[in-house]
Amino acid sequence: MAMVTLAGAAMAGASGMSAAGQAAAGQTAAFGPRNPFYAESTLPYHAPPFDRIKDADYQPALEAGMAAQIKEVDAIANNPAAPTFENTLVALEKSGRLYTRVAEVFDGVLQANSNPALEKVDEIESPKRAAHDDAIYLNEKLFQRVSAIHKQIDSLGLDAESRRLVDVYCKHFVHQGANLSAADKEKLKKLNEEGSTLENGFRTKLLAATKAAAYSTTGKSALKGLTDAQLEAAVEAAKERKVEGYVLPLQNTTQQPVLVSLEDRATRQAVFEDSWNRAERGGANDSRETIVRLAQLRAQKAKLLGYANFAAWNLEDQMAKTPEAAVNFMDELVPASTANAVAEGKEIQAVIDSQKGGFQLQPWDWDFYSEQVRKAKYDIDEAQVRPYFELNNVLQNGVFYAANQMYGLTFKERKDIPVYNPDVRVFEVFEASGKPLALFYCDYFKRDNKSGGAWMSNFVDQSKLMGTLPVIYNVANFAKPAAGEPALIGFSDVTTMFHEFGHGLHGMFSNVEYPLLSGTNVPRDFVEFPSQFNEHWASYPAVFDHFAKHYKTGAAMPPELAMKLRKAEKFNQGYMLTELLAAAELDMQWHTIVATDSVTDSDAFEKAALERKKIALATVPPRYRSSYFAHIWGGGYAAGYYAYLWSEMLDDNAYQWFENNGGLTRANGDRFRSMVLSKGYTEDLGKMYSAWLGGEPTAGPMLKQRGLVEDGAGK
Repeated sequence: MAMVTLAGAAMAGASGMSAAGQAAAGQTAAFGPRNPFYAESTLPYHAPPFDRIKDADYQPALEAGMAAQIKEVDAIANNPAAPTFENTLVALEKSGRLYTRVAEVFDGVLQANSNPALEKVDEIESPKRAAHDDAIYLNEKLFQRVSAIHKQIDSLGLDAESRRLVDVYCKHFVHQGANLSAADKEKLKKLNEEGSTLENGFRTKLLAATKAAAYSTTGKSALKGLTDAQLEAAVEAAKERKVEGYVLPLQNTTQQPVLVSLEDRATRQAVFEDSWNRAERGGANDSRETIVRLAQLRAQKAKLLGYANFAAWNLEDQMAKTPEAAVNFMDELVPASTANAVAEGKEIQAVIDSQKGGFQLQPWDWDFYSEQVRKAKYDIDEAQVRPYFELNNVLQNGVFYAANQMYGLTFKERKDIPVYNPDVRVFEVFEASGKPLALFYCDYFKRDNKSGGAWMSNFVDQSKLMGTLPVIYNVANFAKPAAGEPALIGFSDVTTMFHEFGHGLHGMFSNVEYPLLSGTNVPRDFVEFPSQFNEHWASYPAVFDHFAKHYKTGAAMPPELAMKLRKAEKFNQGYMLTELLAAAELDMQWHTIVATDSVTDSDAFEKAALERKKIALATVPPRYRSSYFAHIWGGGYAAGYYAYLWSEMLDDNAYQWFENNGGLTRANGDRFRSMVLSKGYTEDLGKMYSAWLGGEPTAGPMLKQRGLVEDGAGK
């Protein structure tokens, strides 16, 4: 996942309210030279000075940043000179530097290292920030200037990237409501303000609900099947929460990693139900009313802007263009996906029956018994595999090595750059020539104050206009080992590291003039393409053999085990695609309701939506239930979760191209970098992709890669 920002300052005491919380509750502290955001950071790459940033610094900086940008925008809008590209669009690109500087860091801390004080600041500032955006995009005088430039575009003698900037700005203004009447603009502002408040409230509820719903027990026997390291981590989690016994924290997906190991069926069921019902327990953390209202607000916003539904509005500037195109694409995948999932379920039920289990397969049984099927089919045990994937070795000799082989990059750890949490590491990235390229932060371990999932974003965007190089970060939620123990991860975690670093490369390689078009500032159904494409190198033999080394002996993974692991990659793909498709279809159903629809029961809506799309398999729940679907209610992926699948189609076609043209080589990497990764949003993405690929993508390579069709089928 990209775009959901994070970063952060050191966490204040979680039990009390810090100065920021007190300031947020009353009057905002004064903003002046002592605030670390007052001037550009003097650190390398303008990296955030986390050693100086305190919770109390964010709110006054946000307020000052918004005020300064509005003053700059008003000056542009009221400029008595005729509108020109320089005095309007370039000026807009240069506006808001203070606001951008603090917002990129604040949004980061909120996701990766939050606390009650920062949540309070966000609660207060979220509606103000939504109003701030409206004050820019609904500024009539400003839009008139942008529109005037757009009408003259053919006579201005602009280069291709500058023409693109004019076009993107004009479309963005219209998309945000610039053509509305004054009365309708006021209605839109109110809808945006309430929506922003609810999205913030959803994130806060979900963070608290996920923490509160973690499975806990004082009986070690209930956790039979977990490794000593997992048990130690469960003890540490209990100590952190000041409870007796063991705690198994929840990740943000429906299924939980521990379900593959837990032998006690009652425990498995309890863990699953804790996950499934985390945000549906009543009380302050129940999110159902929030999401129903959000869906209604979004439908009303779409109607006001002249669209049939929110998805139609949101997809207008995406590669898919329309919800119908996205839905048809997904619907086409459902039959092969569910048929394979049903067949996989029958195999699992056969194992249960052979062991005289005496029960029908349920969702909480799937991972436990599918692992037994996998072992039987491929003679592979997760416990055999993990010792070959020590996190730092995967990072250095896998993720970084692949980037070196394909793009010539080298990496040097910088321990002199301050970080927002001791878990975070920082690397400076260099070109093959030795020229500095970027800073890269990685924050891989789960914390209770960190949002679930994995993502990438920027602390500083690349821009030739601003003279800035990218400062990129990756965040994940891998289980943190007990003190002194190695961080051994599964192959799915390895893939996550490659995925998020693929986003990172997209940001690092950006080579554009204007911030608006920089790096990963591209539509959702394209932004996941570079990241998912980078996943392929995790299992590419030349890369895999370089990092799959035993953490104790340094011995390479035995070839027969590596071969089994590669074959096993196609195992359980019916299940995995079905749970992903179910979530994506559910997202689109929520966002194709119309303003007159009356949805009151989110659970009933969810059930009917899945049945309508013929993907309501009792044993394969959606990857995210509506009530904890953070991507779409608080993560920017509303009507956009299909993008992972759309991008998968793009990335599998891309990998097929690499295979057909010599695989992982510098020549192929440099071509991909120059034609795709460096371009940001400076070109039409469909044309850019097709020019690089040499044709249009099809679903065939995607279904083949997942092993759901025979080679050559599914064109």
